[in-house]
Formats: sequence, structure tokens, C-alpha cells
Amino acid sequence: MGLWKVWTIMSRFNSSKRTNIILQHLTMSKHTDAAAEVLLERKGCAGVITLNRPKFLNALNLSMIRQIYPQLKKWEQDPETFLIIMKGAGEKAFCAGGDIRVISENVKTNPKVTQDFFREEYMLNNAIDCCLKPYIAFIHGITMGGGVGLSVHGQFRVATEKSLFAMPETAIGLFPDVGGGYFLPRLQGKLGYFLALTGFRLKGRDVYTAGIATHFVDSEKSKIDQDKSFILEEHMDKINSWFSASTVEEIIENLQQDGSSFALEQLKVINKMSPTSLKITLRQLMEGSSKTLPEVLTMEYRLSQACMGGHDFHEGVRAVLIDKDQSPKWKPANLKEVTDEHLNNHFKSLGSNDLKF
Repeated sequence: MGLWKVWTIMSRFNSSKRTNIILQHLTMSKHTDAAAEVLLERKGCAGVITLNRPKFLNALNLSMIRQIYPQLKKWEQDPETFLIIMKGAGEKAFCAGGDIRVISENVKTNPKVTQDFFREEYMLNNAIDCCLKPYIAFIHGITMGGGVGLSVHGQFRVATEKSLFAMPETAIGLFPDVGGGYFLPRLQGKLGYFLALTGFRLKGRDVYTAGIATHFVDSEKSKIDQDKSFILEEHMDKINSWFSASTVEEIIENLQQDGSSFALEQLKVINKMSPTSLKITLRQLMEGSSKTLPEVLTMEYRLSQACMGGHDFHEGVRAVLIDKDQSPKWKPANLKEVTDEHLNNHFKSLGSNDLKF
């Protein structure tokens, strides 16, 4: 990717020629340790973190988190490190999310690993948000779930024409975590609520226009991006209206009453999602809209542990990743059966096991 072009755009924030040279050098860097899941390199005055599991779309696991977190903290305090760069190996993905199949397997075989994964992932998300050095994430390719957590909380997020953003967790019995309860309700209008509940995918420049990325560049400097319109522009007024409802049932009713092809398309999508996940997600975003990021992550850790102990997440992983029949059998099976008690239990304090910052 033409990282020199990124720096041209960012030059208003830091005009250091030395840093410019580092970014140019990055485009030519060759990785020597191809087997490592994470590459941690110093390139002049830049600390560079490369997620290095391209065959698995750079999916994030616990061992990767445990390498990234201390190095981030080390570079943050290092006077010779002026900026920190996060990127993914290969052309397909920045990071397609957490390695959820392994997470699901560990719930039964090694539950502590699952607890540690979410706890330490969320601590890393917060560390990125608090990072004292300029933090630049190149969200080139697929950026979903855990990959969003590694980027969206950073100071600079650079999208390209190959960027593909989504928070598709309601389709696997989970919820848009990694601080989704913080950044999604802060997007324009009710866009974040729409993205969270439907898992709608944003591509290329739309990732920037939506506010997920702070900058946009073409990965090939000779290429000209002609289309600058936002894919959801014509629907935003309706999205803002439909998703202003305070319950999932009301949102569904709004979509049904509208009856347009776009509304019915979203209705079809939502009806496939885990009913429990839909209700968790709407409440998560409504509560998160007035919380700090650490408060949101504490709430999301409670939700993650409730989901790990429930049915839908494991059923979603089975249907989407293992058997691939795309026909999950949710329990409860519909919104009406998701009681207030069932919902409230997901948000309960874990006492001494709560995530603390």
C-alpha cells in the first residue's frame, strides 16, 4: 500500500521528514520471521505491529494480544519511538476479527482462556484509545469485530478502496463488542445502530464517510477514485427514523410499515439474527451512548461472559463456521421469548471478576 500517500494526507498533524522516510521505508520492508503470528518491528522512529496470519485473515487470538499489549506500552514510553503503526499481512484482510471458533471450543475445554481472551482484548482496546503516541491503523482489506477494536480507538484509521468494515456479531449469537457500545452510537444519526443490528457491510471510501476511518487513500497511487457518494446517503433519513425506536420490536414494526425494498431487505436480515443478540445489542448501544470507553468495556465484558455461558454463540459458530449450514437454531427462538430477566442477566455485575481499569 502507498503509505507515503497516507503521510501526505497526515502531514498537517506532523510534518517530520524523518517520519515520512519511515513510512516510505515501510512499503519496502520484508518480513524475516514469516512463522510469527505477530511481527513487532522498529522502523527508524516508528514501531510497527503486523498481524501475520494472512491464511486466517489475520484473526486475533490470545497469544497475539499478549505480544501486542506489552510492546505497545513499551513503545509508548520509548522517547525514540514517535509513532505506532498497526497493519495486517497480505492483501485480503487487516483483521477479520477474533478467532471465534477457538474461543467457542475453549469454553468447554479451557474456560479460563476464554475469560482471559475477552479481558485482555478489551484492555488492549482501551490501551489503544489511551495511547500517548500517534497510533495509525491501516484498515486495508477485511476489518471486522476484533479488527475494528484494534483500529477504531486509535488516533488515525486509514481506509483504502479494499477496506471492508462490518460488525456482524448478531448473526453468530454475540454482540458488537471491542467498544462497539462506545463508538457505534457516536456515528452520525442512527447509523451505528443500523450497522450493529444488521451487520451491514461498508466498503472502500464509505468506511471513511461513515466516520469509521479518519482518512482515505487509494492503495495504488495511480488509481483515481471516481465515486465519492455514500452508499447509504439516500437511506439515512429513514435509517435515523427507523432506528430511533427504543425496542427491537418497534424497529421491526417501523421497517414493516415502511414497506420499501430497502426496508424489507433489512427486515429480512434482522429476522435471521439471534433474538437475544438483537436485544442485548440495542440496549448495549443505548447505555453506551452516555458511558466512557472503560465503562463500556466493563459492560461488554459482562455481556461476553454471559454469551459464553449461553446457547446462541456456540450455535452461531456451529452454523456459520463449523457445519456451515447457515441455519442456526436460536434459543430463545423469537423476540417475544427473550424476557427482561434473561436480558438483565447479561448485564449483571460479575463482582470481583468484573473487568477493571
